[in-house]
Amino acid sequence: MGPVSLEKIIALQKKPANIRNICILAHVDHGKTTLADCLISSNGIISNRLAGKLRYMDSREDEQIRGITMKSSAISLQYKEGHEEYLVNLIDSPGHVDFSSEVSTAVRLCDGAIIVVDAVEGVCPQTQAVLRQAWLENIRPLLVINKIDRLIVELKLSSQEAYTHLQKILEQVNAVTGSLFTSKVLEERADKDTTTETTDGDQLYDWSAGLDETDDSHLYFSPDQGNVVFASAMDGWGFTVDHFAQLYSQKVGIKSAVLLKTLWGDYYLNSKAKKIMKGAQSKAKKPLFVQLILDNMWSLYDAVMKREKEKIDKIVSSLGLTISARESRHSDPKVHVNAICNQWLPISQAVLSMVCKKLPSPLDISVERVEKLLCGSSRLFDSLPSQTQQLKEAFLQCRSEENTPVIVFVSKMFAVDAKALPQNKQRPLTQEEIALRRELARQKHAEKMAINQGPEPAPSSSECQVPVNSENTKGDTRTLSGERENPVKKSDKQEAENKSYFIAFARVFSGVVRRGQRIFVLGPKYDPAEALPKLPSDCSLTADISAIPHMACCTLDSVYLLMGRELEDLEEVPAGNVLGISGLEDFVLKSATLSTSPACPPFIPLNFEATPIVRVAVEPKHPSEMPQLVKGMKLLNQADPCVEVLIQETGEHVLITAGEVHLQRCLDDLRERFAKIAVSASAPIIPFRETIIRPPKVDMVNEDIGKQQKVAVIHQLKEEQSKSPEGVQIDPDGLVTLTTSNKLATLSVRAMPLPEEITHLLEKNSDLIRTMEQINLAFSEGSNAIQVNETTISRMREFKSQLEQHLQGRRWRNVVDKIWSFGPRRYGPNILVNHIEDYERPTVWQCLDRASKEGKYHSFDNSIVSGFQLVTLAGPMCEEPLMGVCFIVERLDINKSVVLERQDSEDKTLTSEEGLPRADESIDNSVRESAEANCILQHSQDSTKAQEKSSKRKGDFPFTDCYGPFSGQLIATMKEACRYAFQVKPQRLMAAMYTCEIMATAEVLGRMYGVLSKREGRVLLEEMKEGTDMFIIKAVLPVAESFGFADEIRKRTSGLASPQLVFSHWEVIPSDPFWVPTTEEEYLHFGEKADSENQARKYMNSVRKRKGLYVEEKIVEHAEKQRTLSKNK
Repeated sequence: MGPVSLEKIIALQKKPANIRNICILAHVDHGKTTLADCLISSNGIISNRLAGKLRYMDSREDEQIRGITMKSSAISLQYKEGHEEYLVNLIDSPGHVDFSSEVSTAVRLCDGAIIVVDAVEGVCPQTQAVLRQAWLENIRPLLVINKIDRLIVELKLSSQEAYTHLQKILEQVNAVTGSLFTSKVLEERADKDTTTETTDGDQLYDWSAGLDETDDSHLYFSPDQGNVVFASAMDGWGFTVDHFAQLYSQKVGIKSAVLLKTLWGDYYLNSKAKKIMKGAQSKAKKPLFVQLILDNMWSLYDAVMKREKEKIDKIVSSLGLTISARESRHSDPKVHVNAICNQWLPISQAVLSMVCKKLPSPLDISVERVEKLLCGSSRLFDSLPSQTQQLKEAFLQCRSEENTPVIVFVSKMFAVDAKALPQNKQRPLTQEEIALRRELARQKHAEKMAINQGPEPAPSSSECQVPVNSENTKGDTRTLSGERENPVKKSDKQEAENKSYFIAFARVFSGVVRRGQRIFVLGPKYDPAEALPKLPSDCSLTADISAIPHMACCTLDSVYLLMGRELEDLEEVPAGNVLGISGLEDFVLKSATLSTSPACPPFIPLNFEATPIVRVAVEPKHPSEMPQLVKGMKLLNQADPCVEVLIQETGEHVLITAGEVHLQRCLDDLRERFAKIAVSASAPIIPFRETIIRPPKVDMVNEDIGKQQKVAVIHQLKEEQSKSPEGVQIDPDGLVTLTTSNKLATLSVRAMPLPEEITHLLEKNSDLIRTMEQINLAFSEGSNAIQVNETTISRMREFKSQLEQHLQGRRWRNVVDKIWSFGPRRYGPNILVNHIEDYERPTVWQCLDRASKEGKYHSFDNSIVSGFQLVTLAGPMCEEPLMGVCFIVERLDINKSVVLERQDSEDKTLTSEEGLPRADESIDNSVRESAEANCILQHSQDSTKAQEKSSKRKGDFPFTDCYGPFSGQLIATMKEACRYAFQVKPQRLMAAMYTCEIMATAEVLGRMYGVLSKREGRVLLEEMKEGTDMFIIKAVLPVAESFGFADEIRKRTSGLASPQLVFSHWEVIPSDPFWVPTTEEEYLHFGEKADSENQARKYMNSVRKRKGLYVEEKIVEHAEKQRTLSKNK
């Protein structure tokens, strides 16, 4: 197929039934970009010979150097199948775990995916991750088993062994799909059961029910269904079973439908009876797939590798191919194989044919996917406004009429240089321009020859040279004067050339997008239910929308066709196509929904697999260049979907990335593209968590802690009590009592470690806790506008029952019903419990029982919660967030005069504020104070100032004494009490852990284990991959020790092992950072000073040093006068 014209692609864009939006997903180095090259070469964009070597979709320099894809990029291809012509919008995505956010942006825009699996390595961690992402986005996957040539050339398997190996790979992929399907069916069944609960208590619950009835045959990959391609992208060949079924049906005389069902499976050909029989394995016969397909491939490779010319010529002539002499005489046999296979079984034809037959067009988008995109799982689609529900039809019909509302989703913003824009590209010269340039070049050459001629008489030379020189000087003066006139123009032009422009990577779901069109930009928090009543019924794009939050209106500058490294200018793009849009950089940060209808809700956020965890502080080498750095970091934040940028309280500019490779790419982008200045980055900032544990039963030498040790600890506690500041009372059982500065309130707080299961449960359900907090806030303000999805209600009930199930025993009696708040940021893995006698207030579970709003929000209720939020955000050990800690407030005594004055001032304010709608009597102004406290915590502002502002609004509050507002004092007291309660218990640090999966051969296992043990790694599993000499090692590794790990392991193993690091969990470091030897055995083992390295203390001190906190360490110990070498002689 020759090169495709732009006009042809524009014509195909208007036929949504013949459009296929697909992405290529796989583990790193499984051959995605090579496969993309083969598909691109079919359109004549690149040569067949360069496919796999050029890596056309990897347009960045660092992608070419590292040999991995780092960003998803799109290209439009044309494919002809019979009389039908198709437009395939192909998106190539990265496979490295650090760039999995790019996969999420690609998957959202597609209707189908090609999953590529290496025939040798099989299913790897990232293969499972991309299958899960495709499943979550409701897109249909197809399978390409790539690198089959490695089974022949590297592993030297026989065709029968290769068939068994391929069967196992297919089983592995189907097992992952099956587990995803099972979980979905069980979730749906559970939802159904919650809506229709049975009264029969004796009925047994059958978990398998629902699995048998649901048809899942279409989900699995099977060659006879035509959704599997066997290929070698590097050698340029690929086939489906369907291709060989049609080929052999003519030769053997068996129907192609019969061959299609029997070519893959336990079937063999009985040559005598000329029948296909079942039971090849039991009768030790070759399966049809081996006999008719693999044997032919093996014999071809065997002949080419052994240079058997006669055999090769026979194969080539029987297949009717023409191979050039250059290729047949080439020293590399791979070139010869490529030349034969590329003509015989072109991979592009096999893959594109499968894509067009098996994947849905934009017209076939499912109702389930549309509803999921428009409203998340927490809300019902039916609860959305009626205008919003009508948009569902526009999605499903994918119409491109004039009156159809335009709906576009922008999945990411990517930066391009000014030179890459179509309007700035050099256009080809016309014949007239070429002739003019030729004439000018001739004149210049003639003048040069005249100047360089030999010595001649003076008058003639002056006659010749003066006009030329005068002309030159005129030109010089002209340019100089021009430069003097416009010194700024040149620099402006240069700046414009160097400037990066942002293009939105998007897809049109409905309507037609045109250049210069005005459109609404809807932020992720935009709610049409709130906005529509505020807007006029015939709201146009010119109306004033400044009063509507999270909504803006902009003009689309240009619309582009994405062609890999190139951009093509378009006038309009109809529904169902992928496109690039310029002019959105001031309106869209990372992703957004664009629509001409204000009734359109924002699409649900993208699912990111990787968590940004690697932090570095960046600063310019020259302090005067700080503004450029700030501007560059803003641009980087916009250009990368996963990166996070923040300014810490210390003033540091921090970059948070997903891993080491991602960090390196971000720093390179900052230096070369966005800030364009020299930047220095700190050592990675490692995140830790602080926690407490139950008192240990053994000491540091694994001896049981006896009575003597307990006595020593009690004495130590008494000493600490005597050292504690004035006003702090610490009981032997860990209860801390503290009084405010003006002595008007007293607090008693106890800290307890939460069970590990509860911590995991709180972490897993952080989104649910956040939803509960929003609903509670709405209820407390008297708003009943929110309609909560039944699924969310059932999830909340299940969450509560799980908490009750794990929090059992005397210490945790009725704790779940008394939970006051979660923290930090109101959804973290720590709990605040209300154990104050006669202090009734609404709990966090009020969203489950809306009717009964028992209890009352007390005065200063929020000050207690704010103090708890502050302490959980920065703990006492090294100002890191807390994890797995429960703070129990057992006593709160506030002077009655304070409460009475507070209520009087509130009553005065309420009566003075006419026109303010009054809520329920039980809910007073402290609810509004709660919203203010939220803001305080989220923006890390000074709580005291905020409370002063609120008190000014509510009337003069008499208890703003020399210590500040009373509410502020209560926040500080609560914070200090929690810190002391935390320090009374055994404190521990928690380290972030990576799971590390390594594939390596037996020869390098020892060296690999050496690197792991040196970096505090722990091996969990070691197994041999069946059919290969490869071992799979699963280990956990602290994030703090992971920097440089991948490089070191590659160096030590000569590149034979490469690890994949994915953030897994938080783990308690067993050693106590404040430990000192107390028993005789510990003195004997560790010495009096116990100065052997304590891992937890090392980590703690490094964090404290970085944050500028006090570190207790001696700079010089036992200093001695050193003797020089000369004195030793």
